[in-house]
Amino acid sequence: MILTFSPVRMDESLSLHRKGDVLTVNGEIFNLGPLPEGGVLPAEATGCPWITGEVTRAGGALRVMLILPHGADAPPDTLFPVPLTLAADGPVALPPHDGPPDGPPDSPLAKGEPA
Repeated sequence: MILTFSPVRMDESLSLHRKGDVLTVNGEIFNLGPLPEGGVLPAEATGCPWITGEVTRAGGALRVMLILPHGADAPPDTLFPVPLTLAADGPVALPPHDGPPDGPPDSPLAKGEPA
């Protein structure tokens, strides 16, 4: 499964889990297994508001484009995400939603530690 992302500024968060051709998005299960080789499924047909482009299967791999929510201070990895090729089942590690809290670089706030 290959995931590509379209970054969008929003406060909501995204969690993904993959098991074979099943993608769980924020706890909701989407079985993409029935899509045949060369098939194309419009985003609207998935019923998932996070899927923002056609779902396709090429070379045996599902390709899915998803909205990637981010905060106002998102790092470059989040604003310009690279596609993820998922080889294993399990939770999908996503770029961070936002940058570190305000504070000097050596402050506990910048390190995510309680003040």
